[in-house]
Amino acid sequence: MDPDTRAKALASPESLLDRILRANAAYADVIIRARYTEDALEAAVARGIDQYVIIGAGFDSFACRRPAYAGNLKVFEVDHPATQDLKRKAVRACNVAESDFLHFVAADLSAEDLKTALARSPFDPTRPTFFSWLGVTMYLTREANLATLRAISSCAPGGSELVFTYVDQVVFGAGYTGTEAFRDLKSSAASAGEAFLSGFDPGALREQLHGVDLQLLEDLNGEQMVARYDQAGKNGLRSNAVAHIAHARVVRA
Repeated sequence: MDPDTRAKALASPESLLDRILRANAAYADVIIRARYTEDALEAAVARGIDQYVIIGAGFDSFACRRPAYAGNLKVFEVDHPATQDLKRKAVRACNVAESDFLHFVAADLSAEDLKTALARSPFDPTRPTFFSWLGVTMYLTREANLATLRAISSCAPGGSELVFTYVDQVVFGAGYTGTEAFRDLKSSAASAGEAFLSGFDPGALREQLHGVDLQLLEDLNGEQMVARYDQAGKNGLRSNAVAHIAHARVVRA
């Protein structure tokens, strides 16, 4: 870094951080998936849903930001104990107090099912619930993804909702290369020990969800998400058609 660039970075670290984040191939998808999910959650809350389960919560900031519409919402963050411990320490280091409405559910979902994990918390399985499952499915096998979707639909009654992300399974086909940004993202994930393992076929998703008691309400690819939230290009968001976000509702036969 030359002296002039370094001086500008030190004078405006937020600007430097913004440029670094925007250079990441996953930046737009992370921003848009949060917006889409919370728009869907707000609509669900207006219909009376008052429980929100964040599966694989990681460092999700919803509970810290808590919008006005979430006044009576109980939030359950489900994640691996090590990740959850790291997050709670980071939040405390920022002098942010944990709230009564937030419940941490430490669980290794590769070793126990979601229903068992939630049973250790004040979660009420008789009440319609909103679930989010973001940035996870591509790191799991197809069988594990279907098992998790089945577990989600069995945890709460009909009318409950789910938003989840996935990648088009075409990326696993022979000869697929994709954009340079996608190749970089896939490579960096593999280098971190989190290789992409599976996706879904958008054309078959509705039928697959029906098989686990979920009704597909909407499925948008990355380009459609950008068109919805940054149509004029004001924020310079760029995504890929292979990135998807799906919204579904729990149904009972």
